[in-house]
Amino acid sequence: MNLINGKELALSIREGLKKDIASSDLHPKLGVMLVGEDAASNLYVNLKEKAAHEAGIETDIRRLPSTVSDEELVKIIQDWNSDEAVNGILVQLPLPPGHDTDTVTRAVLPRKDADGFHPKNIDALYAGEGFLVPPLLEGILRLIGQSEVIVNLAHTVIIANSEIFAKPLEYLLRKAGSFVQIMHPDEADEEILQAADIIIIAVGRARFLRRSMIKSGACIIDVGTNKDAAGKVVGDVDAENIRDIAGWLTPVPGGVGPMTIAMLLKAVFELAQKQKGD
Repeated sequence: MNLINGKELALSIREGLKKDIASSDLHPKLGVMLVGEDAASNLYVNLKEKAAHEAGIETDIRRLPSTVSDEELVKIIQDWNSDEAVNGILVQLPLPPGHDTDTVTRAVLPRKDADGFHPKNIDALYAGEGFLVPPLLEGILRLIGQSEVIVNLAHTVIIANSEIFAKPLEYLLRKAGSFVQIMHPDEADEEILQAADIIIIAVGRARFLRRSMIKSGACIIDVGTNKDAAGKVVGDVDAENIRDIAGWLTPVPGGVGPMTIAMLLKAVFELAQKQKGD
C-alpha cells in the first residue's frame, strides 16, 4: 500500500499560498470560534492558527466556555460579518452538547463562509454557480489525484454518517465522471466495497474498514480521526493490516487533516480576493 503524503502536499500548497499573499496587496483575516474544551478541537484550532500565521493570514481566535449562549455566539459572528477586515469565518465543530449547530453556523454570511458548507453555498455549488469548493472536499479530491486511479473511470464508494459531507462530495465526483455510491456504515456492503476503485470513509469508528472490504489497487481516503483503547490516534481504516495490499492510502495523522488546513487557508485568500473585487 502506497501512503499518500498529505503533509508534504499541504506544505507545498501553503508555501505557494504564502508567496501569493506576500505579492498581493491583501491582508487576509480569518475569524475562528472555538467553544468548549474538546482536546481534538483545541489541537485543530492551534494547528490552523499556526499555519495561517506562517502563510501571512491574520487570525481572530475566540476561545469560549461551553456555557456560552448561542445568542452570544451569533453576536460574535454578526460582528465578524460586518467587519470588512475579516474575510473568512470558521466555527470549529462539533459544538458542545446544548448548542444548536444550525443556528450558529447559519449565522455566518455565505460570502465569508470559509468552511464552504453553508446551505446557500452548497446550493450554489449544485447550481454550478459555486465560488468555493468546501476545503475538506477539495483536499480529498487533491489527495485522490496523488494516486494512479483515474477518477472519470472509477467506481467510488463514500462511507459516511453525514449527508452534509457525503452529498456535495458525491456531486463533485459525479461531475468528474466517477460512478458514486454512498453507504451508511451500518449498511456497509462488503461485496460492493470489494469492487470499488476509490473508497472515502468518514465514520468516526476506529479501524472500521477492514482488509476483507478492500480490493488490491484501490485508493482509500481516510477522513476519520479516533483514539483506540491504547490512546493511539488512528483512522477509520485498519491501516496496519492492509499495508501489503497494492493501492494508495492516506495515513492518519498526516493525510486529510493537513490538506484540509491548507485548503482552508487558500479559501480565506480567495474570499479576500473576491470581496475586494465585489
